[in-house]
Amino acid sequence: MALTGRAALLAALGSLPVGIWDSGWTGILAVNGPLAVACACDYALAAPVRRLGLTRQGDTSVRLGETADVTLTVTNPSRRPLRARLRDAWPPSSWQPGTESVASRHQLTVPAGERRRVTTRLRPARRGDRHADRITIRSYGPLGLFSRQGTHKVPWTVRVLPPFTSRKHLPSKLARLRELDGRTSVLTRGEGTEFDSLREYVPGDDTRSIDWRATARQSTVAVRTWRPERDRHILVVLDTGRTSAGRVDDAPRLDAAMDAALLLAALASRAGDRVDLLAYDRRVRALVQGRTASHLLPSLVNAMATLEPELVETDARGLAATSLRTAPRSSLIVLLTSLDAAPVEEGLLPVLPQLTQRHTVLVASVADPHVARMASARGSTEAVYEAAAAAQSQTERYRTAEQLRRQGVTVVDATPDDLPPALADTYLALKAAGRL
Repeated sequence: MALTGRAALLAALGSLPVGIWDSGWTGILAVNGPLAVACACDYALAAPVRRLGLTRQGDTSVRLGETADVTLTVTNPSRRPLRARLRDAWPPSSWQPGTESVASRHQLTVPAGERRRVTTRLRPARRGDRHADRITIRSYGPLGLFSRQGTHKVPWTVRVLPPFTSRKHLPSKLARLRELDGRTSVLTRGEGTEFDSLREYVPGDDTRSIDWRATARQSTVAVRTWRPERDRHILVVLDTGRTSAGRVDDAPRLDAAMDAALLLAALASRAGDRVDLLAYDRRVRALVQGRTASHLLPSLVNAMATLEPELVETDARGLAATSLRTAPRSSLIVLLTSLDAAPVEEGLLPVLPQLTQRHTVLVASVADPHVARMASARGSTEAVYEAAAAAQSQTERYRTAEQLRRQGVTVVDATPDDLPPALADTYLALKAAGRL
């Protein structure tokens, strides 16, 4: 129960004549006695809160940056109408900063024996599961002087999925894939690695593509056509150790790596390849295997939704061993990790031969665009020192990438916006070169 501002205002106004005409107990009782009786009556006429029935329905998942609507149905089984203010509490990250107080509070009136619905609109600021907290309801009497208050627990969970902002690059990458497959005409002629069909020879074809046995069985010269191999296996490995927690453009490196992984998975599944996902630091955080093309992306975004960087050093030997157990022979292992010198030289380089001996390895890393801006800054002593520090950082990064390339690893190093298309282009280049 609680007094309202209206009751406090009436008490304050009533104290004025008491102070002027009769400041004794008689004057106080004359003013506050009727007010207390009115508050008691108002409390008695307010609808009880604990007997209310509450149920939820609405969205159970949403992409980061989009809105989710969760509807709360309030049923009033009492004989008194419900005049109430309601607060639907969720974790602070369920809304953009500064919008929680407006989005979570509602006013409603429910006649006796009826029900009403209120909708809470969430706009989460982080990935992961958002669980509904308690619902607080304050029921007012007809005079608005006194109120009943109570809380209810109505469980509900909204899963916030990765936004997949790099989806905009998918049409252009699929067009390039169709060119590799030979389903669209191109100005330059290329060869894949898997036999597709026979066709009649035309001037300009490579004579090495002539199929002499087929030519002998018909009256025209036949040439073999090729396409990139299908049904290859790709294992995407997300490093969820401490280096993935570093923030780049106000987002963790892990989020940028997820976006690149989703674009690669969407492209590879359209190319007929099989894609699996492994998230690892010191143990397996997520594993997606054996999904069909139609179920791949939903499975990946659900597995990625709850992933968070772990503030521990990644166990490179465990990561390599788990990757070898997960990937069949002659797979493409795409490792999304950091190019920081210490983790690579002390952890990844010693175990790389185990991976490159059996698989094609591609290392993709998120670069910080702020470092590039610092390297080009001039104009003050402070800016020159910052440029020197940034140049040293870039040199160490290039040196680390070169060490990986000498081990036979393909390296992609790009900013968060450029990493997804760069990784997709590298995949298409490997496919066109017959390395998959």
